[in-house]
Amino acid sequence: MNPESRDVSATLAALLVYPVKSCAGMAVQEAMLLDTGLDLDRAWMVVDAQGEFVSQRELPRMALIRPTLRISDLVLRAPGMLALHLALDEVEKPAQVRVWDDEVSAWDMGDLAAQWFSDFLGQPLRLVRFDPDVRRLSSLKWTGGVEAPNQFSDGFPLLIASQASLDGLNQRLLAGGHAAVEMARFRPNLVLAGLEAHDEDRLDAIWIETGGEPVQLRPVKPCARCPIPNVDPATAEVNPVVSDTLQAYRQDPLLGGAVTFGMNAIMIQGDGALLRVGQRVSADFRFD
Repeated sequence: MNPESRDVSATLAALLVYPVKSCAGMAVQEAMLLDTGLDLDRAWMVVDAQGEFVSQRELPRMALIRPTLRISDLVLRAPGMLALHLALDEVEKPAQVRVWDDEVSAWDMGDLAAQWFSDFLGQPLRLVRFDPDVRRLSSLKWTGGVEAPNQFSDGFPLLIASQASLDGLNQRLLAGGHAAVEMARFRPNLVLAGLEAHDEDRLDAIWIETGGEPVQLRPVKPCARCPIPNVDPATAEVNPVVSDTLQAYRQDPLLGGAVTFGMNAIMIQGDGALLRVGQRVSADFRFD
């Protein structure tokens, strides 16, 4: 189908990668798309002494851990801490960890990294890296039977949101006497400009023009929201006003009334493609 004949024309307004699950993200100008999502997205994860993942839900100070990806290493910085440098091609020992209901093999990043996270977050923790030999699949119920692997994301390789959806939330926050919030609270990978608010909920296949073979993504499940959007990424302070505001207009009967914002998505076509901010996006609405 010709892009001009599709229902929606938009622009890829932002790309965000979150190297360490539940730590701060990085806005990037370009990122390689893999079947597991953006390259190095949620490739690392923090776990407790039992190997269970931890997140901003119980440790909001994770929002203050800021990553920088360089050619050969990942650098992590946090207030009051010396920078932690992790070589991209080094791990220390195998580990078994749990992310939600999935127990998977991973690689422990060693005692120095463990001490750094334990010191900053105030409890015994370790850092692990996803084992590329593991195939952790997204829910086949939601993907329609398509095998869509992901690494340490909550459940799907990509999260898509629109700038208009954030603008709509901020209008409601300001009308209620509250401060506007940034997209960082919702932790998307792709932010689209040119849509109406929450049009991403209704999109079928999404096509991104990269200059080579077009990329095709498919939104498959509304993203049910936990308390993390209540965490201020700049301060780690928690205030329920975001969840309370969304509760008034974003309850999704498809998910039993859960509050949703953004769409989980999978890659249908485009493994190895380079996504860049500013690329043209087109899609059709889903009518089902």
